[in-house]
Amino acid sequence: MSHHAAGLRGVDARRLAREVLAPHRVDEQALDDVLTVVAELVSNAIRHAGGVTAFDVRHLHDEVVVAVSDASPLLPVPPGTPPTVPGGFGWLLVNRMATRTEIRADHDGKTITAYLPLTSADSDP
Repeated sequence: MSHHAAGLRGVDARRLAREVLAPHRVDEQALDDVLTVVAELVSNAIRHAGGVTAFDVRHLHDEVVVAVSDASPLLPVPPGTPPTVPGGFGWLLVNRMATRTEIRADHDGKTITAYLPLTSADSDP
């Protein structure tokens, strides 16, 4: 579900992610992880990059793909880089929850894509 998302807020992004995942019986832990990553990426775009320009959540066979675009070409930085700049912990969290992240940047901004592992609520442990 792709959206041109000027003015998208975190609460809206989380609602859209829930709508995409609802038919797929995603277990609660995986859903919480997806919603956390959505919240972090959207809040970072709002706080550091002038807002979200596009938002996409897709359910694939064994993973959920979350993509958030913004208008800033500046890349996220890990915590304490440089030590005088606060923040970065959301980016660290996203990278811990996702199996991988990708950043595509150009003069128009960037898109951050996170891939999260998925298990179905009705699958065997």
